[in-house]
Amino acid sequence: MSWIKEGELSLWERFCANIIKAGPMPKHIAFIMDGNRRYAKKCQVERQEGHSKGFNKLAETLRWCLNLGILEVTVYAFSIENFKRSKDEVDGILDLARQKFSCLMEEQCFLNVCFAYTSRHEITNAVREMAWGVEQGLLDPSDVSECLLDKCLYTHHSPHPDILIRTSGEVRLSDFLLWQTSHSCLVFQPVLWPEYTFWNLCEAILQFQMNHSVLQKARDMYAEERKRHQLERDQAAVTEQLLQEGLQASGDAQLRRTRLHKLSARREERVQGFLQALELKRADWLARLGTASA
Repeated sequence: MSWIKEGELSLWERFCANIIKAGPMPKHIAFIMDGNRRYAKKCQVERQEGHSKGFNKLAETLRWCLNLGILEVTVYAFSIENFKRSKDEVDGILDLARQKFSCLMEEQCFLNVCFAYTSRHEITNAVREMAWGVEQGLLDPSDVSECLLDKCLYTHHSPHPDILIRTSGEVRLSDFLLWQTSHSCLVFQPVLWPEYTFWNLCEAILQFQMNHSVLQKARDMYAEERKRHQLERDQAAVTEQLLQEGLQASGDAQLRRTRLHKLSARREERVQGFLQALELKRADWLARLGTASA
């Protein structure tokens, strides 16, 4: 039986979903699934039961997302800080995760699971990867940029989340996707995660739709700013080349355009070579990790 609960939305839910889908829809939603332990305390059950209910709620939420046409979801399942909890609770969560997430291998959805994760560690690792590329001669120091760091993150194959939702009433990101959510719609909802409903999800999407134009404008301005900064750096590099060759920096415009094109093409070639080497490096690390844990 599918872990993502089978069944369609109710008639009323389908009606509301169709209205919502008439507006701009998120392609990618991230969740901080908070409140499992408080739910267990509220219902006077064991903490493990609260975590189990939380995993089942994730399955239900994925079904809602599929029905709404949202094909990518990222969840904060377990932070590095969570290892400070009691051994019994940590072992129980790990066993549940192993059981539940293995079922998702057969599901028709795209789920990113952040486990033993913090955003600061992810960003630090991306900086280390770029430094490794420079040390290996794959990159020039001038190739290091925000755009390249973006491509070195764990989530580089996915678009940045359109919405980040945190449940339980906590108003903080807890070191989750700090880089990726700089232009996302942040939604903090008071409901405990195991009690999350289709209507809570609809409320978050409506908030995104109401702020969509502002968010899109901010993203477009940021993208243009990055392009402008890169062009300014390239122009400065070409000017330096011309001066070193004894040519006038403000001379032949066609020559400057040709040099700019060559500079950009060579950088792109280096970056692509570095990213391919990085993929092989990570694949090798995962293979060795799998062998060690077998």
